[in-house]
Order: sequence, then structure tokens, then C-alpha cells
Amino acid sequence: MPRMATKTNPALMASELRVVLGRLTRRLRAEHRFPLSHGVVLGRLDREGAQSVSDLAHAERMRPQSMAQTVTELEGDGLVRRHPDPGDRRRALVELTEEGRRVLEAERRRREGWLADAIAHDLSPEERAVLRDAVELLRRLSES
Repeated sequence: MPRMATKTNPALMASELRVVLGRLTRRLRAEHRFPLSHGVVLGRLDREGAQSVSDLAHAERMRPQSMAQTVTELEGDGLVRRHPDPGDRRRALVELTEEGRRVLEAERRRREGWLADAIAHDLSPEERAVLRDAVELLRRLSES
């Protein structure tokens, strides 16, 4: 397993982390059966419940027009539906359909199956323990 040249230099660590996370992200994207933007929206709706298109766009740092297109495509596939916001009838909320939830769960099982298999077969028990700790550190970094 290659080691970083300098373990404690934050700039070098950040650079190497960016490269490694980019590779892992591309590998996970290769496991997707539909566009990543669709999976991101479905996942957010599953975790957080119904939201407006503008709320989804803001959360994903996308232009509202791009998010509206994504939601329209998902709606066309029967994976989400829009309904009036009970608190503000001028606004529409987007929510997962049962089909959307089923497709999302199947996609998660497939992607996580590849990753779980790689973790189980390519890492030693000690490396899996290090990875468990690293996941928490990466979560903290992602929230900072």
C-alpha cells in the first residue's frame, strides 16, 4: 500500500486526499445505472423528505434551472412527484414515489455491494479498523 510522502503536512495531505477521493468517486460513479445527479436528488429526498426544487438546488449547490431539469426527468421516470406545499400553495414540494424508493434502494445495494466486497476482500482486519476511523474523520471534514 503506497504511503504519503509526508504524513503531517496538511497541504500535501489535502492534495493526496483530493486525488484519492476523486478516484473513488469516479469508481462509484461507474457503478451507477442512472446519472449521478438523479441519485443525489433521490438520496436527499429519501434522507430529508419532501423539498422544493429551489431547496434541493441550494443544498446541492446547483443552479435552480439545472435542478428543475433533473426533477422533471425524475418525474418523467415516475421516481418523484410534485405536490403543493401545504404551508405555501404557490410552492411545490418534490417527494419520492414508491418506485423512486425501490430504485434508490436497489442502486444503493448494488453500489454498496461493490464497495463492501472490496473492503472485505482487499483490506486486512487492521486496515478495515483504520478505514472505520477514517470514515468518521472524513465525515467531520465534509461538515466543516
